[in-house]
Amino acid sequence: GAGQSPGGRGAAGPDLRHFLRAAAAGEARTERPPEPGLEPELGSAPGAGKVYLETYGCQMNVNDTEIAWAILQKSGYARTKELEEPSASRPFSCLPREKAEQAIWNRLRHLKALKARRPQARVPLRIGILGCMAERLKEEILHREKLVDVVAGPDAYRDLPRLLAVARSGQQAANVLLSLDETYADILPVQTSAGGTTAFVSIMRGCDNMCSYCIVPFTRGRERSRPIASILQEVRMLSDQGVKEVTLLGQNVNSFRDTSEVQFQSAAAPLLSRGFSTVYKAKPGGLRFAHLLDQVSRIDPEMRIRFTSPHPKDFPDEASVLQLIRERHNICKQLHLPAQSGSTRVLEAMRRGYTREAYLELVRHVRESIPGVSLSSDFIAGFCGETEEDHQQTVSLLREVRYNVGFLFAYSMRQKTRAYHRLQDDVPADTKKRRLEELITVFREEAARANEAMVGQSQLVLVEGPSKRCASELCGRNDGNIKVIFPDTETEDAAGSEAPVRAQPGDYVLVKVTSASSQTLRGVLLGRTTLSRSAARR
Repeated sequence: GAGQSPGGRGAAGPDLRHFLRAAAAGEARTERPPEPGLEPELGSAPGAGKVYLETYGCQMNVNDTEIAWAILQKSGYARTKELEEPSASRPFSCLPREKAEQAIWNRLRHLKALKARRPQARVPLRIGILGCMAERLKEEILHREKLVDVVAGPDAYRDLPRLLAVARSGQQAANVLLSLDETYADILPVQTSAGGTTAFVSIMRGCDNMCSYCIVPFTRGRERSRPIASILQEVRMLSDQGVKEVTLLGQNVNSFRDTSEVQFQSAAAPLLSRGFSTVYKAKPGGLRFAHLLDQVSRIDPEMRIRFTSPHPKDFPDEASVLQLIRERHNICKQLHLPAQSGSTRVLEAMRRGYTREAYLELVRHVRESIPGVSLSSDFIAGFCGETEEDHQQTVSLLREVRYNVGFLFAYSMRQKTRAYHRLQDDVPADTKKRRLEELITVFREEAARANEAMVGQSQLVLVEGPSKRCASELCGRNDGNIKVIFPDTETEDAAGSEAPVRAQPGDYVLVKVTSASSQTLRGVLLGRTTLSRSAARR
């Protein structure tokens, strides 16, 4: 997820071999699907059961929920929103941060108690856990307090109908095998929020960067990209459904590389940003992220395009992606540039592949290329060996860059990572907490200053729905992905309607900003418009 953007620096050998051994061990332990002809016929079975899905953690898990539900729906399952109703209940899990993991353990105990209270006359409740945590903690999940019946890793969702059939027979079922090529390219996710104005489209899975703190390469596997054709098909489908904003999603989106067609193989390996390095050898061949972004942005001129998370190293100097962002009216002028630390010494320990100076040069280059760009970032407080001086360098980076949006976390060590094997988690918990609080305070001060610069300006806002705090107000997000709140009043329609109109979810409106905080803009509604019309007025 955004809070744990992967990257890397240094020698690749030991970590990549460790990853491959972990994958091989997973294969050895996994219940493999039966031979063709022996698999239970579940694809069209009516009344296969009801499923309750609960999602925790990053946006990748939300997207995985939609993929898993598409597979289960095709196999005859019905979905329920009532926890008391299903025959199968599955939380999706989040791994990067310890707090999320503990929340899932607590939730599993609650579900186990619900299962025990279920009347014998009803279909038995089966509990499953899917995703990153399922892959990493399979043995503990299955045997600790006997909490679950089904465990499926991120690359095993196609196997869910078989796993559920095994569970219905009273056995525990697990598949945590990592894949070198699974992208679910042929599965169109079923949107979990019907009628929503925004959607996420997964363009790749896994990560090769091997940041020393990051568990993702070991839980989601090696980096592999979906064919561009399948991504475009999904975006067109979303456009037809009336979705007005799509976020291209992946662990490291700007290293996207579609090698699905022979004619794509001849392209040269891309260059890295100046001053950046990587633990792996640059990979030649394939259609790159700039090509994908170009094609996606052409589908619907009234659909906003975002992407997350990129890695700073993968914005090459020729700036083709940055040029597209500047030139296309429907690609949001917003970039996520995960820094993680402001100290070169800590960045090296994290294996991020850049220095503080290289990162700041990239920020300067981005702001020159895209005037008015909104920047967001991730930071980790209290990483292994971080000194007070290192921490103050991160504080100064926050002040110097002045991000609009930030994701800040205290470091929690994860098993399997390079940090777990090579470094000491030697920053006391109370020191991590203090440093995190200081980072949050500084971020909010600077974000408030950045947002206050928009007071008096008109912002194009995509309406998402009523404000959670006040029924007489609407909320949405501007191009920079900052929340904007404004009164739900009648307004003029730029499309030419003489009668006043009320803004609805999915509408684009112009809002004049009257006040700002570190997280929110407030303003007055000027009128309803379109994305193309607003761009033409600039």
